[in-house]
Amino acid sequence: MTTSPPPRVKQLGLPAASALVVGSVIGTGVFGLPTALAAFGPISLVAFVLVTIGALALAIVFGQLTRRVPGSGGPYLYARDAFGEFAGFLNAWSYWLTAWAGNAAIVVALTGYVEVFVNTEHNVGWSIVIAVVCLWIPVLINVLGLRSMGGAQVLFTVLKIVPLALIAILGLFFLNPANLGPFNSSGTDSWTALAGAGAVALFAYLGIETASVAAGRVRDPGKNVPRATVYGTIACGLVYILGILAVFGTVSNSDLRTSTAPFSDAANAIFSGTWAGQTIAAVAVVSGLGCLVGWTFIIGEMPHAAAKDGMFPRVFAKEHRGMPLVGIISSTVLATLLTILAYTSFEQVFTMVVLLTVFTAVVPYLFSATAQIYWLVTRARATSWPHLARDVTISVLALAFSFWALIGTGAQATFYGAIAFMLGVPLYVWMKASNRRHGIPGPTPWDTPAVPDTPAALGVPSELASERAVAGRGASS
Repeated sequence: MTTSPPPRVKQLGLPAASALVVGSVIGTGVFGLPTALAAFGPISLVAFVLVTIGALALAIVFGQLTRRVPGSGGPYLYARDAFGEFAGFLNAWSYWLTAWAGNAAIVVALTGYVEVFVNTEHNVGWSIVIAVVCLWIPVLINVLGLRSMGGAQVLFTVLKIVPLALIAILGLFFLNPANLGPFNSSGTDSWTALAGAGAVALFAYLGIETASVAAGRVRDPGKNVPRATVYGTIACGLVYILGILAVFGTVSNSDLRTSTAPFSDAANAIFSGTWAGQTIAAVAVVSGLGCLVGWTFIIGEMPHAAAKDGMFPRVFAKEHRGMPLVGIISSTVLATLLTILAYTSFEQVFTMVVLLTVFTAVVPYLFSATAQIYWLVTRARATSWPHLARDVTISVLALAFSFWALIGTGAQATFYGAIAFMLGVPLYVWMKASNRRHGIPGPTPWDTPAVPDTPAALGVPSELASERAVAGRGASS
C-alpha cells in the first residue's frame, strides 16, 4: 500500500513577495506627493534621497531579523523575542491598528480617483457605495487563497509601475529648468526645508516591512524576504525620485502647488492632451486597489501570528484556504465603519484616527531597529569586528530613520498613539489571564543563532525551519 505525499503548501515566491512590498508602499499617496513637496522646491529631492537611504537601512535590518526569527509576524516577532511578550503584543496591536485604519484612508483617496469617471458630482451616498465596494474586492481576492493574492499583487504592481516609470523616464526628456523654481522655495532655511520635506517623504515608505510580516508564507524566507524587501524598497525609491523630478520639470511650481492630480498634469504636458491625464487617473485606481489587496492580507496576517502565540484572541488563528480569514474580514468591517464615518459628519474622528495610524505605523519600526541593535550588542563576540561595525552602522541608520519618522508625526499624533496603546492594555491583561486560566503556556523564545548572517548559521534543518515558520513559534534545535 502506497501513501500519497502530503499536499504542497502554497507559498509566495520572490516576485510575489517583492510585489507585496511595492504594492503596499505605492498606493494612492504617490499621486499627490509632488504637490505636497512643491512648497519646498527641488530641495525636497535631496530630502527624498536621504530618506531613501534610511528606508534601505531599515529594509536591510528587516531582512537580517527575518533570518534570525523566521516566521510570520515581522515586527511583532522581533520585539517579542528581544524584549518580551508585552513588547511583542504592543507591536502587534499597534501594527494592526495601522493596517485596518490605513485601509480606510487609502480607500477614501482611491474613491476620489474613481469619481473622475463616475459620480463626478461626488454624491455622498454613492461615494460610500464606491468606497465599500473597493474595500471588499480585495477581500474576495484574498479569500480565493494565497496564490490568488500573490498573482493579483504581481499584476496590479506591474500595471501601476509601468505607467509611473514611463512618466518618470519620458518626463526627463521634457524637463524645463524654469518650471523647477528656486531650489528652496519654502521661505525657510535649508535645514528646516529638508526636515519638512523629509517628514513627507518618510511616510511614503510605510509598508516596506510587509514581506517580513508574511515571512512564514514566503518560500525560502531567509533568502527571499531580505531580497524582496530591499528590491522592493529600491524600486519604490526610483519611482518616487525620478517621478517627482519629472513632474517638477514639466509642471510649473506655481501650478503644482495647487494641483490635485500632479502626475496627470505632467502626463498632459508630455503627451499634449487630456487623455493622458485620465489614463493616469485610471492607473491611480489600479494602484489603490493593488495596495488594498496587499494590506488586506497583512491586516489578517499580523493578528494571526499573534493569536498563535496566545497574544490575540484564538479565533484570529483560524485559516481558510491557508489565509487568515477571520482577521481579514473583521478588520475590513472596522475599516468599512471608519470609511462611512469619513463620509458623514464625523470628519474630525477620521482625521484623528489617520493621525493615530501615522504614529502606530512608526513604533514597530523603532522596536525592530532597536531589537537588531540589541542582538548585535549581546552577540558581539560571535562575529568579526568588520561585520559587526557594518551591521551596527546600518542598524543605527535604521534607528535614526525611525526616530525621524516618529518626531515627524507631531504632538497630536503622539498623543493619539499613546491613547491607542492604552486601549490595547486591557486586551493584553485579558489574554494573559485567559491563557493562565486554561493552562496555555506563553510563546517560547526562538533559538537565536550566534551568527545570523548566513542560512547555515541558523543551525536549523530546512524542513524544521519551515515547520517553525508555519507554527510561528520557536523550539530548540
